[in-house]
Amino acid sequence: MTGPSGSGKSSLAARTGLPVLRLDDFYKEAGDPTLPLVGGSTDIDWDSPDSWDAEAAVAAIGELCRTGRTDVPVYDISTSSRTGHEDLHIGRTPLFVAEGIFAADIIDRCRSLDLLADALCLRGRPSTTFRRRLLRDLREGRKSVPFLLRRGWRLMRTERRIVARHVALGAHACAKPEALGRLAAAAAGRCRMPAHSSPSGVHSSPSRAHSSPSRAHSSPSGD
Repeated sequence: MTGPSGSGKSSLAARTGLPVLRLDDFYKEAGDPTLPLVGGSTDIDWDSPDSWDAEAAVAAIGELCRTGRTDVPVYDISTSSRTGHEDLHIGRTPLFVAEGIFAADIIDRCRSLDLLADALCLRGRPSTTFRRRLLRDLREGRKSVPFLLRRGWRLMRTERRIVARHVALGAHACAKPEALGRLAAAAAGRCRMPAHSSPSGVHSSPSRAHSSPSRAHSSPSGD
């Protein structure tokens, strides 16, 4: 499951009752020389896929689908660092949700590995997303206020392009009610992405979300 930062991915994933893999925990750490910068500034561009470890995320999804467990990093956004790790166990559930702002960037990989059950992109009003994101980030002390305002304004202006990019990568754009319906259908084994499409989000493990082992639903970063 993917969508713009602040679109409600994390809260929706929690409502499903399914196991959740937080893809945002695979951010690179501050000090990594490969981190991209926002054009014309010294700010790190945390909204660029280049700030994220896609290889590690796909490996974790694959391991969950094969074995039902994986070791995942615990990432502190306020310090841009990994503070530990934890074991994620999904048991024998046939479906889990992989959510994050960069989920769409691994749709093709997950589909080619037969790990994908569905790929969703949450969309809404840019002004609502801006407000929700800013309140959350201030409450959690994610970054400095000036940084959050600069980032929030930039994301609000480009939100429709962000959604369009996710759709181009294979995600199905929808509001929360439809997303919940598709997740329920996936859990019931009724929704399998056609082989030719390239979505972003549900993945499968030895309990593939709807067909065999375990599959994952993808939703990309920062809720």
